[in-house]
Amino acid sequence: MEFVQRADIKRNKLPGRVVQNAVGRESAVASEKMTVSFCRYSEESGPMAPHNHAEETVVVLDGRGAYVRWGSGPDSLEHTAMLHPGDVMHFPELEWHVFGYEEKGFLDALCIYGQVTNIRPEEITGK
Repeated sequence: MEFVQRADIKRNKLPGRVVQNAVGRESAVASEKMTVSFCRYSEESGPMAPHNHAEETVVVLDGRGAYVRWGSGPDSLEHTAMLHPGDVMHFPELEWHVFGYEEKGFLDALCIYGQVTNIRPEEITGK
Protein backbone atom coordinates (compact mmCIF):
# COMPACT_ATOMS: atom_id res chain seq x y z
CA MET A 1 0.00 0.00 0.00
CA GLU A 2 1.06 3.56 -0.63
CA PHE A 3 -0.05 6.30 1.75
CA VAL A 4 0.03 10.05 1.29
CA GLN A 5 -1.49 12.92 3.25
CA ARG A 6 -3.25 15.66 1.32
CA ALA A 7 -1.14 18.34 2.99
CA ASP A 8 1.96 16.77 1.39
CA ILE A 9 0.61 16.80 -2.19
CA LYS A 10 1.87 19.59 -4.45
CA ARG A 11 -0.72 22.30 -5.20
CA ASN A 12 -1.08 23.22 -8.89
CA LYS A 13 -2.87 26.52 -9.43
CA LEU A 14 -4.84 26.34 -12.67
CA PRO A 15 -7.47 28.68 -14.12
CA GLY A 16 -10.58 28.26 -11.98
CA ARG A 17 -9.15 25.75 -9.50
CA VAL A 18 -6.24 24.49 -7.44
CA VAL A 19 -5.51 20.81 -8.14
CA GLN A 20 -3.58 18.31 -6.05
CA ASN A 21 -2.86 15.17 -8.10
CA ALA A 22 -3.12 12.30 -5.62
CA VAL A 23 -3.18 9.21 -7.88
CA GLY A 24 -2.31 8.83 -11.56
CA ARG A 25 0.40 9.92 -13.96
CA GLU A 26 2.78 12.50 -12.51
CA SER A 27 0.92 12.28 -9.18
CA ALA A 28 1.85 11.67 -5.55
CA VAL A 29 0.98 7.99 -6.06
CA ALA A 30 1.74 6.59 -9.52
CA SER A 31 -0.99 4.72 -11.40
CA GLU A 32 -1.50 3.81 -15.04
CA LYS A 33 -5.18 2.90 -14.51
CA MET A 34 -6.89 5.76 -12.66
CA THR A 35 -6.67 9.46 -11.84
CA VAL A 36 -7.73 10.94 -8.49
CA SER A 37 -7.26 14.59 -7.61
CA PHE A 38 -8.28 16.98 -4.87
CA CYS A 39 -9.71 20.17 -6.38
CA ARG A 40 -10.51 23.46 -4.67
CA TYR A 41 -12.60 26.10 -6.39
CA SER A 42 -12.52 29.54 -4.73
CA GLU A 43 -11.68 33.21 -5.21
CA GLU A 44 -8.00 32.22 -4.97
CA SER A 45 -8.13 30.66 -8.45
CA GLY A 46 -10.89 32.79 -9.96
CA PRO A 47 -13.92 31.68 -11.93
CA MET A 48 -13.89 28.46 -13.91
CA ALA A 49 -14.90 28.30 -17.57
CA PRO A 50 -17.44 25.68 -18.69
CA HIS A 51 -15.59 22.60 -19.87
CA ASN A 52 -15.98 18.94 -20.83
CA HIS A 53 -13.72 15.90 -20.72
CA ALA A 54 -13.64 12.16 -20.05
CA GLU A 55 -16.19 10.45 -17.82
CA GLU A 56 -15.74 11.75 -14.27
CA THR A 57 -17.08 11.24 -10.76
CA VAL A 58 -16.84 14.13 -8.30
CA VAL A 59 -17.35 13.81 -4.54
CA VAL A 60 -18.03 16.99 -2.56
CA LEU A 61 -15.78 17.09 0.50
CA ASP A 62 -16.68 20.57 1.74
CA GLY A 63 -18.17 23.79 0.47
CA ARG A 64 -20.07 26.97 1.14
CA GLY A 65 -22.44 28.44 -1.42
CA ALA A 66 -21.09 26.00 -4.02
CA TYR A 67 -23.00 24.87 -7.07
CA VAL A 68 -22.66 22.96 -10.33
CA ARG A 69 -24.18 23.92 -13.68
CA TRP A 70 -24.37 21.46 -16.58
CA GLY A 71 -26.00 21.05 -19.94
CA SER A 72 -25.72 20.58 -23.67
CA GLY A 73 -23.04 23.19 -24.41
CA PRO A 74 -20.77 25.84 -22.92
CA ASP A 75 -23.41 28.52 -23.52
CA SER A 76 -26.39 26.35 -22.60
CA LEU A 77 -25.93 25.00 -19.09
CA GLU A 78 -29.62 24.36 -18.47
CA HIS A 79 -29.31 22.70 -15.04
CA THR A 80 -28.07 23.99 -11.66
CA ALA A 81 -27.72 22.23 -8.30
CA MET A 82 -26.40 23.51 -4.98
CA LEU A 83 -23.67 21.27 -3.55
CA HIS A 84 -23.20 19.89 -0.04
CA PRO A 85 -20.58 17.64 1.62
CA GLY A 86 -21.21 14.03 0.66
CA ASP A 87 -22.89 14.81 -2.67
CA VAL A 88 -21.69 12.69 -5.61
CA MET A 89 -21.85 13.78 -9.26
CA HIS A 90 -21.21 11.59 -12.27
CA PHE A 91 -20.52 13.32 -15.59
CA PRO A 92 -20.75 11.27 -18.79
CA GLU A 93 -17.94 11.69 -21.30
CA LEU A 94 -17.90 15.17 -22.89
CA GLU A 95 -20.86 16.57 -20.89
CA TRP A 96 -20.46 20.34 -20.42
CA HIS A 97 -20.29 21.54 -16.80
CA VAL A 98 -18.84 24.19 -14.53
CA PHE A 99 -18.44 24.59 -10.78
CA GLY A 100 -19.06 27.90 -9.06
CA TYR A 101 -19.68 29.46 -5.68
CA GLU A 102 -21.43 32.46 -4.20
CA GLU A 103 -19.46 35.40 -2.80
CA LYS A 104 -16.95 34.20 -0.18
CA GLY A 105 -17.90 30.62 -1.03
CA PHE A 106 -15.81 27.66 -2.13
CA LEU A 107 -15.96 24.04 -3.24
CA ASP A 108 -13.56 21.34 -2.10
CA ALA A 109 -13.95 18.10 -4.06
CA LEU A 110 -12.37 14.80 -4.99
CA CYS A 111 -12.32 14.21 -8.77
CA ILE A 112 -12.01 10.66 -10.10
CA TYR A 113 -11.37 9.35 -13.63
CA GLY A 114 -11.14 5.68 -14.58
CA GLN A 115 -8.15 6.39 -16.82
CA VAL A 116 -4.88 8.31 -17.02
CA THR A 117 -4.94 9.20 -20.73
CA ASN A 118 -7.55 10.67 -23.08
CA ILE A 119 -9.01 12.87 -20.33
CA ARG A 120 -9.15 16.25 -22.10
CA PRO A 121 -11.36 16.57 -25.23
CA GLU A 122 -8.36 17.12 -27.49
CA GLU A 123 -6.83 13.85 -26.22
CA ILE A 124 -9.92 11.64 -26.55
CA THR A 125 -9.39 9.31 -29.49
CA GLY A 126 -12.19 8.54 -31.89
CA LYS A 127 -14.16 11.72 -31.12
